[in-house]
Amino acid sequence: MAPSEVVVRGVTVRAGDRVRLRPRRRADIMDIALDGKVATIEAIEQDFEGNIHFAVTVDDDPGRDLGVARQIAHRFFFRANEVEPFSPPAENG
Repeated sequence: MAPSEVVVRGVTVRAGDRVRLRPRRRADIMDIALDGKVATIEAIEQDFEGNIHFAVTVDDDPGRDLGVARQIAHRFFFRANEVEPFSPPAENG
């Protein structure tokens, strides 16, 4: 059973939290295109070997609602070492 939360770089993250994507593999154009994008964790998954993966939707994806509905091509999977907890810049007031 996958955990409901995971500590990433000293910060506890869970479904609904936002992260910045930092793909490590650079295996294809999608890794390059998604690098630096802000995404929302939709689910935390665990494979048979115990590795943790975050299912995310990219916040500025116009088809984001398809990813939330678990449709193909709008939901991406990243390992814990490929995401950074995201906190938006503080507003100057």
